[in-house]
Amino acid sequence: MFELPTPEELKRCRKRLGLTQTELARKAGVSQSLIARIEAGDIDPRLSTLRKIVGALKENDTRTIPVEKIMKSPVIHVSPEDTLGEASRLMEKHGISQLPVLEHGVQVGSITEDRVLKALDFDEPGRIRVKRVAEVMEEGFPTISKDTDVKVVSRLIESNRAVLVVEKGKVKGIVTKADLLRLMG
Repeated sequence: MFELPTPEELKRCRKRLGLTQTELARKAGVSQSLIARIEAGDIDPRLSTLRKIVGALKENDTRTIPVEKIMKSPVIHVSPEDTLGEASRLMEKHGISQLPVLEHGVQVGSITEDRVLKALDFDEPGRIRVKRVAEVMEEGFPTISKDTDVKVVSRLIESNRAVLVVEKGKVKGIVTKADLLRLMG
C-alpha cells in the first residue's frame, strides 16, 4: 500500500511548485479556504477531495524549472596559476569539495579535494602550497544554459560533481547536488 500525504507534505509540495493556495484550489476545483484548513491540519479531507488536490499538484509538477532559479552565482573558482594551497583554502572556507578552474571567465578544468589529497607529498608537505592548479587539474564540468530544465541537470549531476551555467561562453553560475537537494525541502 501507499501512504497519504500529510498536511505538511501537501503544503511543502505546493510551495515547491510555486503555487498559491488560491491557484491550487482553482486547479483542484475546491475552495481556497478548504486548502488553507487542510494545510493547517484543521480538517481531514474526504478521499475524493484529497485525490483532486494531489492530482492538481502532479499536473503542475510537470512544469519546468529553469536552472537559473537554483544556480549559485558568482562562481567560486581558481585559475590555473593559483596554488593548490589557495584552492584548498577556498574549498575549506566555503565548505565545498570542488572548484571550476577558470581563465578569463572560461572553464579550462576543475579541481577537487580528492585531487588535492592525491597531490600531497608527505615527504615535502610544504610543497602543496606552491604546486600550481594547472599541474593537477582534471577535465571541466559539463556546461548548460540558464534556461535548461532542472530535470536535465539532475541527470548530469548523477555522474558529475557539478554543472556550470554558461552564457555567451562565460561561466555565470554553478549547480551542485546540494542545490538540487534544497529543492526537496
